[in-house]
Amino acid sequence: MNIVRHGRWLYDNSVSLPVDIVSLNYDFWYEIGKADDQLKPGELPQPMNELGVLYYYRFRRAGDMTTPTWPDSAGYSEIEQAMLAAQEKAPSAIQWS
Repeated sequence: MNIVRHGRWLYDNSVSLPVDIVSLNYDFWYEIGKADDQLKPGELPQPMNELGVLYYYRFRRAGDMTTPTWPDSAGYSEIEQAMLAAQEKAPSAIQWS
């Protein structure tokens, strides 16, 4: 898991909290389903983009690369798609860096 974008948003218009866009070279949710033997018959992983990755947003443990964690979204083929989806979940504007 690599952090490719980092942002901050305001909780209750006063507390700054982090959000990340991370890249993975596999379909996270497909692999979870596979490990839990919960894939539907014929279900396939989401195709990777031309760089061989998918992008996910992460609010929980954003900025933390030391603790195992998981993304909070589906996989997106473009960083911008993941950023827009994260913004839809945040109650305030995300300031990306």
